[in-house]
Amino acid sequence: MSAILKEAPGVHQTSDVHIDRLTVRFGAKTVLDDLSLRIDRGEFLTVLGRSGCGKTTLLRFVAADALAGTLTIAGRDLTHVAPHQRNLGLLFQSYALFPHLSVFDNLAFGLRARKLKTGEITRRVTDALKLVQLADAGHIMPAHLSGGMQQRVALARALVIEPDVLLLDEPLSALDANLRASVRSELKALHERLPNLTIVCVTHDRDDALVLSDRTLLMRDGRIAQLGAPRELYDAPNDAFVARYLGAANFLPPRVVYPVGDARHDERERLACIRPERFSIVPLGEGPLHGTIASVEWYGAALSISVALDALPGEPVLVTTQRGHSRMPDKGARISLRFEADDVVLVRP
Repeated sequence: MSAILKEAPGVHQTSDVHIDRLTVRFGAKTVLDDLSLRIDRGEFLTVLGRSGCGKTTLLRFVAADALAGTLTIAGRDLTHVAPHQRNLGLLFQSYALFPHLSVFDNLAFGLRARKLKTGEITRRVTDALKLVQLADAGHIMPAHLSGGMQQRVALARALVIEPDVLLLDEPLSALDANLRASVRSELKALHERLPNLTIVCVTHDRDDALVLSDRTLLMRDGRIAQLGAPRELYDAPNDAFVARYLGAANFLPPRVVYPVGDARHDERERLACIRPERFSIVPLGEGPLHGTIASVEWYGAALSISVALDALPGEPVLVTTQRGHSRMPDKGARISLRFEADDVVLVRP
């Protein structure tokens, strides 16, 4: 797929995606509420959220549905254009490979439906298989492939039509944890090889968002909870919902974190959010927070430590640290916690 390798599959200079004022209601339930979004050319956007938050409905709007709102891709208004005329690559949870067709014929199926010439079909299929590192698999039947290889075939089939935008709906959810991490890395490497390809990936898995995204859109109840680079959502969440979704977080009253005299000490509307890895356990008296180690859990290379703070009886905080050469802290030990001012983010509850 030399055209893909030179630029992006079918992507032109105006291939931004614009969604304007998308509202979807099913009866009395509002699934998407006046949502507007712009996705830049070549961007990898993950749409993240819990089941029922509206993320799949958003993807369906881009892929097929004419709903209340406006969709523009590559400068074309596609709001009421039939799905097969939108030139979008689709990869869903179930790979939906034709079991009676070889890998080559699975990829060629859509191209033959478009009545492309035989030589062009062969070129596209060959290049697409090279792109997903399955150059020698064209003759193999899907049943003889591993789950990860089937996923790559389905990805190649989505790319072979040279789409304006590639849409991924929970593409890794059917894989086990180790294979998921491997395929996630392959997806990231693929996007690096195709820097002009716009990708929209719906997922509920925060690791997908953290690893793959240029930007992450976290949804809550049909609205955008926060949109930005994954690191921005992790390090500077808008509220406690965003903080919790992106990873473990401790929420403390500001009076516990900030000294008397600091304007933030008397803050009542927000909580002080500190990620567990931002705490350091130090000898008693060498940090601003004091407490007792309530439990220690070992996760191979990492330790998860619960600390009961003197200032917050009954509300232990979580501390995570990499396992070192020093011995594990003992349950019941009296310690202090140290952190930097930049490690604290004030968030809405």
